[in-house]
Amino acid sequence: MHRILIIEDEPEIANYLRRGLVLEGFQVTVAADGPTGLAAARETSHDLVILDLMLPGIDGLEVARRLRAASDIPIIILTARDAVADRVRGLENGADDYLVKPFAFEELLARIRVQLRRRQASAGSEVLRFGNLALDTAARELRVGERRVELTAKEYDLLELFMRHPNQVLTREVIYDRVWGYDFGGESNIIEVYVRYLRQKLEAGGEPRVIHTVRGAGYILRED
Repeated sequence: MHRILIIEDEPEIANYLRRGLVLEGFQVTVAADGPTGLAAARETSHDLVILDLMLPGIDGLEVARRLRAASDIPIIILTARDAVADRVRGLENGADDYLVKPFAFEELLARIRVQLRRRQASAGSEVLRFGNLALDTAARELRVGERRVELTAKEYDLLELFMRHPNQVLTREVIYDRVWGYDFGGESNIIEVYVRYLRQKLEAGGEPRVIHTVRGAGYILRED
């Protein structure tokens, strides 16, 4: 599931975008000003940024410049400024695309999908490694040493989350948000169930445990 960061200070527009994108299957984070948006980009991995130019705190052009300096994340600028010079400045500061308000949501969605396809094509195959685990993110294939392990879609998503954050405690709330995209409620044991599934598969050949429970906090991927 792709994760999108919206940096937009107009609540009506931000909520409109968030609702539409969630219905299309995206996970969405919303920030209402430049500093908050940059902090959200630093703290959580996103696949694309939708960025307004007229922002409090730090303006959108500076936000785009800082985002581009830190990563290759696709940036789509939304703004009421429709002059050619404004579009050029946005692109020169790191934006990948530019959409003028008012806009049709369907057009924005099409542009988002174009950018995500381009990024996926350019990224190619990435292999995440931890100990004797090797996770091919393009093939969605796991190897434990020389052993190939079949994973369901949710098992894969959960293991990828752990392998992108090794030696870091992941809370239940973070796991719910990143893997399932919504809150099951405090009584659900779905995380425990899927952690158990993963442990069984990772340890089927007698390998040591790498997914550990941190009592009262969450789970961590680490070697003892």
